[in-house]
Amino acid sequence: MDKHRSRWTYSITKLIFWTTLFAGTILFICFHSPPSDSQSIHPNMKWGSPQWDKRVKSSARSRSGHITVLVTGAAGFVGSHVSAALKRRGDGVVGLDNFNSYYDPSLKRARQKLLERNGIFVIEGDINDSHLLKKLFDIVSFTHVMHLAAQAGVRYAMKNPGSYIHSNIAGLVSVFEACKSANPQPAIVWASSSSVYGLNSKVPFSEKDRTDQPASLYAATKKAGEEIAHTYNHIYGLSITGLRFFTVYGPWGRPDMAYFFFTKNILKGKSINVFEGSNNKSVARDFTYIDDIVKGCLGALDTAEKSTGSGGKKKGNAQLRVFNLGNTSPVPVTKLVSILEKLLKVKAKKNVLPLPRNGDVMFTHANISYAQKEFGYKPTTDLQMGLHKFVNWYLDYYSISEKKKSFW
Repeated sequence: MDKHRSRWTYSITKLIFWTTLFAGTILFICFHSPPSDSQSIHPNMKWGSPQWDKRVKSSARSRSGHITVLVTGAAGFVGSHVSAALKRRGDGVVGLDNFNSYYDPSLKRARQKLLERNGIFVIEGDINDSHLLKKLFDIVSFTHVMHLAAQAGVRYAMKNPGSYIHSNIAGLVSVFEACKSANPQPAIVWASSSSVYGLNSKVPFSEKDRTDQPASLYAATKKAGEEIAHTYNHIYGLSITGLRFFTVYGPWGRPDMAYFFFTKNILKGKSINVFEGSNNKSVARDFTYIDDIVKGCLGALDTAEKSTGSGGKKKGNAQLRVFNLGNTSPVPVTKLVSILEKLLKVKAKKNVLPLPRNGDVMFTHANISYAQKEFGYKPTTDLQMGLHKFVNWYLDYYSISEKKKSFW
């Protein structure tokens, strides 16, 4: 009986995965090219104008011997940090972001301003706009694409599932299409997720472990992305590296993440929900500090081999890789809360609740030996130090924001 049930569960999992992939492909075919004349970064600068072209070329300029990178999701949490790090070391960087309202767009705009002060042009546009992507590849010979644009978040998929198909599947195909048609083809590094491990109970999670049991739609779209990456590598010779991020946190982070809204609610005297599993076991995460993630992203870019195709045709086998980027030290969420209480000097009002069935899993734990071997990835920031840096940023950023609001 258990054997039949196992086969049935496996079949359903496969059906869900391929249904998601098929739906994404249909969505891409129907909607991947929104009207291109609506995209602009400033009211007086439409994309495609001479002034716009000049800014793109200026932003893409690199020091001799350095790479030129198109960063999608550049105004996002990881994207803004990676873009800044690339520019600091002399690489050419052009950013692309659609500034959607999944979380407060003003935070994304603030990141954009910081990047522009450092000479990085962040274009407002959608990765599904094939005309915009073609234009960018026409005026800049990108050596690499750092594809970080995605619909993030596990729980939000229950409210807006279509956004995950649009961004994480159709958007990924759109980027791959632009890259395979470019001449020369760039090497691609893109953000997968530790969520692909889903209901896997073997720890720590290794890149060779099964990933066919996604616990959320978000995880399913990221798993679909890895399969799509394999296809474009096999058919078109694109060099593709996927990065499975493990719970990234730090300054300029995402407001939908627990450490961020815990901080906000603790300071406001509001209660926070802390989830636990059976037998009062706390949920645990492999929290990874943003600076460590950035080092991993740069390491992946620097070791990415060239794509082997030209004009959409494969001329040889190309590199295909996937890496875990984590901290290798899972920490219970209860410990996260206690650290925040000490840093904020405020006692949290905790509601301890059973973990709901909304796509979250009990724990994550990364095996990073492959990334260590390939490009020397070694995280150095523990949760205590990382949260200290985050809290300092949070208090500074939002106190400044409050002054601005009162001033205006």
